[in-house]
Amino acid sequence: MTKKKYLSSEDKKTWEDYIKDPSDIYDKDKQSFKLSKKNRFKFDLHGFTLDEANKKVSEVLKTCIEKKYKELLLITGKGIHSTNDKDTYVSKDFGKLKFSVPDFIKSDPDLKNLVISINEADIKDGGEGAILIKLKNL
Repeated sequence: MTKKKYLSSEDKKTWEDYIKDPSDIYDKDKQSFKLSKKNRFKFDLHGFTLDEANKKVSEVLKTCIEKKYKELLLITGKGIHSTNDKDTYVSKDFGKLKFSVPDFIKSDPDLKNLVISINEADIKDGGEGAILIKLKNL
């Protein structure tokens, strides 16, 4: 497709009329935000240390319960950029948030009572790199 060098006056007028009222454009961001805001909260844990992630998960989980969300989607990443494999004294899986965050929730009695289930997310939601937590209605 080649770009026109000169716009005809008719094309220019059509464009100007259109930008005055672009109401027929579908805004996919608005629609998906409205749908997801009611039922699911999404939080990305990339860049957090294990300790920081656990504190943040606790805070986010409690806030989600207060705001009546039904699900919490935690993006943990797959751990493929982890440097744990360079240290022979550290388990490859130990430092990965996708393993440690669910264990943290299950080991904390207050958090455990807020959760119905913790599962790996569907492929469309992040698959192996995300955790889907179903929350209780309190």
